[in-house]
Amino acid sequence: MILYLDTSALVKRYFKEPYSDQVIAKWQEATEIVTSSVAYAETLAAIYRKKRESALKDNLVKEIADALRADWNSFIRIPVNDELNEYIDKAINGHPLRGFDAIHLASAMIMNGAFPDNVLFACFDKTLTQAAIKEGIKTFPANSAEFHKS
Repeated sequence: MILYLDTSALVKRYFKEPYSDQVIAKWQEATEIVTSSVAYAETLAAIYRKKRESALKDNLVKEIADALRADWNSFIRIPVNDELNEYIDKAINGHPLRGFDAIHLASAMIMNGAFPDNVLFACFDKTLTQAAIKEGIKTFPANSAEFHKS
């Protein structure tokens, strides 16, 4: 199984949140981990937002950011380019998505097209998950009703 992680799922690797254990278990089952190249900036921004909101210690934040950097090198990263833009057009035209969510959906659509029925899209945004389901992509959690819109 190829596991595509949007940022809402990727953050669960580095912080104990609902579904963190399940994301890590799926990660361990996967043959490949895939994400969009924009996930680096999004995840790093989330780490530093959590620092501001939770008063995390600098050394812990550095450790978490270093873990992201180490993992990043092992990911297949879908670049934002003209090829992706064709999929972004379809994603935006067909679904009420924010910009980065459209990038994640378009990236997952490319992977799902290349490896039908072998991609699992991990996402914790209700609208984005529903869009992925409508595009025929298997999702985790399987039912967007299991979580709140992020």
